[in-house]
Parts: sequence; structure tokens; C-alpha cells
Amino acid sequence: MKKSVDPTIASRISLKSTFSAFRHYNYRLWFFGQLFSLVGTWMQSTAQGFLVYSLTGSPAYLGLVSFASGIPLIFSLYGGVIADRIPRRTLMIITQSAMLILAFILAGLVLLQIIQAWMVIILSFFLGIANAFDAPARMAIIVDLVEDRADLTNAIALNSTMFHLAFIVGPAAAGFTYSWFGPGWCFAINGVSFIAVIIALLFMRIKTLPTAEYHGPVHIEIRDSLNYVKSNKSVLMLIASLGIIAIFGFGVLNLTPVWAVDVLHGDVTTNGFLLSARGLGALIGTLTVAALGVHRIRGKMWTLGSFVLPFLLIVFALSPWLLVSLLLLVGIGWSLMFIVNNTNALVQTSIPDVMRGRVMALYSLVFEGGIPLGSLLAGALATVIDIRVIVVICGLLLFIFALFTWLANPQLREMK
Repeated sequence: MKKSVDPTIASRISLKSTFSAFRHYNYRLWFFGQLFSLVGTWMQSTAQGFLVYSLTGSPAYLGLVSFASGIPLIFSLYGGVIADRIPRRTLMIITQSAMLILAFILAGLVLLQIIQAWMVIILSFFLGIANAFDAPARMAIIVDLVEDRADLTNAIALNSTMFHLAFIVGPAAAGFTYSWFGPGWCFAINGVSFIAVIIALLFMRIKTLPTAEYHGPVHIEIRDSLNYVKSNKSVLMLIASLGIIAIFGFGVLNLTPVWAVDVLHGDVTTNGFLLSARGLGALIGTLTVAALGVHRIRGKMWTLGSFVLPFLLIVFALSPWLLVSLLLLVGIGWSLMFIVNNTNALVQTSIPDVMRGRVMALYSLVFEGGIPLGSLLAGALATVIDIRVIVVICGLLLFIFALFTWLANPQLREMK
């Protein structure tokens, strides 16, 4: 007689596979240190957006601030070369320390009540420079934190889980902190939070991986990485699709303060709830991807997310109710992670270690550069067009892109 599987045992197996990267000491340090730091980052991002909108009343200015932080991302290609030349932990300690200083400067300007919108643009530009060197190392360091490559995909998924767990807590905490104590304290808390990830990096026991000897000019190494991506059709397709999602998906969602005030007639707390709802959906999405990673259906999950996202965006644009908007943002966050998380995992498992920093730099440039570009475009249009119309247009464009990918690139949904 066939024995049934104990559901308790099955549950344990499922949980073990979902969180398998926690077996590694370095990854545990990274996860909890970075989690604390990211809560502060989301507090600053949320408070900064609402502060700028309060100072200017202009959605275009919101887009401009986001664009200012995105311009320096062109340096991420150079940052990728550096991440392949020196220990990534060392590079990250430097960049995280720079971000800490910038957060405290912003906090000081606000607490001294001398802050102006142009100052936020300048600080955002310098933050973009630090992020341009931090992002390639931050993405590539994951491979250094897990000794068993079988856990790499799980580590990537949990990394995104950590990011969006902070996305749930950070914006809501920023909403309350902003309304009770003012935006300056949101920025000060962010400055303190960077200490956690710096300490985590210092306490890691990372083995030095063999690297190739680099003697050529930096532009040659950048050219080699671009040629590699161009020749690898799957990686090229994934990175290009990520740019489309960044511009028309993430970009328009950066105008949440406008939505909270002008559409839902709320305030800074409403803004925090909207962002946290999206973060909750993203967290559910990343945990789902982590749990399903062993089934090797990442291409199918990517395709599902690419069709669900535009549908939910269009419905979200038509909703005037806060509760419905929050539920829809949960779904939007879920679908975004089905796309982004699987794109990251598919790219990371398709590239050689010796070129990982440079390829992930291009990945970062397309993704993190596309978001402020989309925000700038959406912000400029929002000065002459109802923001709800803009969201509908973005949803329609994303649906057309999803349909084109389904018809023209069927190999994507078959990728494992």
C-alpha cells in the first residue's frame, strides 16, 4: 500500500528549499545587515519624494530629482570593471560609507530648516554616483556569499525578498516618522542604518576568488563585456526587456506622492501605505519565486508576470478608492517581482564569473537608469495630462511588449 507523505515533513522540506541560502554564514550576515540598512533607504526615499512635492507642488520636479540620481549610473560600467578588479566587499564598504555621509548631510539641511529643492537634486546626483559603483558590486557579491552554487538562485530570490520586506516597513515607518517628527529624522535614521551593513561586511569571512589579470584600458574591458552581451542572445533579450519594464512599469510608480495627494486626496501617511502595499506584493512575489525556483520554470513565471502587470496597472489607474488601490498595488508588486527576480536569476546563471561585475553593471545601468528616465518622462507628462491617463498608456505599452515577446521570443518562456 502506498504511504502518504507527512504534510509536516513536506512543509519542512519546502521551507528548507525556500530559505536554503541561510545555510551560509556570510549570506546570513549580509541579509540581516542589508535588511536594516534598506529599511532606512526606503524611509529616505519615501520622505524625500514627499518633501520635494511639498516644496514645489510639481510632479515634473519629482521626475527631475529621480533623473538626477539616474544620470551618474552611466559610471556603473566603470564600476563593474572595478568590481571585477578589487574585492567587492572593499568596494561596498567605501560606497556604503559615502551614502551614509550623504544621508547625514541631507538630514542636517532639513533639521536646520535651510533645505531647498535644488539641494535635494545635487545630493541625489552624488548619491547616484555612489550607487553607480555600489550596484555592480552589490549584485555580483552574492556569488561570493554562498559556497554552494546550487544555492545561488535561492540567494538571489531571498536578496529580493529582503529588499521588499524593507519596502513594506520603510515607507510606512517614514509616513509616521515624517508626520510626527518631520522628514529630517527619516534621513538621519537612514544614515544610522548604513552602519549595520558596513559592520556585516567587515565581519564576513569571504574566500578570495581567483580573478583574471587585467592590463588593458578600462574602455577595452567595457567593450568586451558589451560584445559578450551582444553575442549572448538570451542575456541581451533579458536585459533589454528589463529596460522596458523599468521605464514603463517602475518609472510611473515613482510618482506615488502625486497619486496619494491628487487622486486619493490623502497625505504623507497615504503615500507610505501605497508604497508599503506594493512592497508587500513584491515580498509575496519574491518568496513565491524562491519556493518555485527548484521547479526550473523561471521563463514561464517571467511570462506570467509580464501579462499580469499591464492588466493591474490599467485597473489601478481607474480606481478612486484607497483600499482597492492598496490591493491592486499588492498585485502590481507581485507581478513586478515575477519579472525582475527571474530576469536577475536567469542572467546571473548564464554569465561567467570573470565577467560578472561588468555584465551586472550593464544590468544595473539599464534597470536603475531606466527607472529615473521613466519617472522624468511621466513627471513631465503629468504637468499636462491626467496622471491616470499616463498609467493607462504605460499599461497598454507593457501589454503590447508582453504580446510581442510571446510571439517573437517563444524561447524566453522555455528558459529554466
